[in-house]
Amino acid sequence: MKKSIFSLAMVAITCFSCSTKNENFSIAKNSIGNLTSTTQVKDLETVFKNDSIVKFVPGGEFTASINEIEIFEKGGTKLLTLTPETIMDSTSVIQTVQVFDSRFTTEKGLSSISTFKDIQGHYKISSIDNLINSIVVSVDELSASFTIDKKELPSNLRFDMTLHIEASQIPDTAKIKYFFLNW
Repeated sequence: MKKSIFSLAMVAITCFSCSTKNENFSIAKNSIGNLTSTTQVKDLETVFKNDSIVKFVPGGEFTASINEIEIFEKGGTKLLTLTPETIMDSTSVIQTVQVFDSRFTTEKGLSSISTFKDIQGHYKISSIDNLINSIVVSVDELSASFTIDKKELPSNLRFDMTLHIEASQIPDTAKIKYFFLNW
């Protein structure tokens, strides 16, 4: 009797803990945690009230176009870098989010430490762009793009930017270098 009650309690705890996913770290098409595609810069203090916000203040001719806002946990872990649509405008919405912390995951388990196999296995790839030192894999379903270093590719694909790279040519084990949400 004691074993069956203990077993039932363990099953209940396991089910409960699996269903209470932390929404502060969920990624969807137009949101990441409590941040949405309609959140304005002036609202970031409320959205990230438990975190540290570092806003870059341009001061010279060489830094006038830098427009990034970094979000850190109170312990110092870098979570996100946000790029507003308009520089120095508190009513601007966020245009791009770069994901640093691997706790941010999509409903299908994709995070900044995932591999190409994870992307391809869970989402329809919209395009693959061949750049100088990397490729960019876009997924319209998430409004996301994933940068993969060309060092992860076979040597015959690394140096020719004119090549059209297909998903079948990218190794399953290729790691994501950068994860962006593009609103």
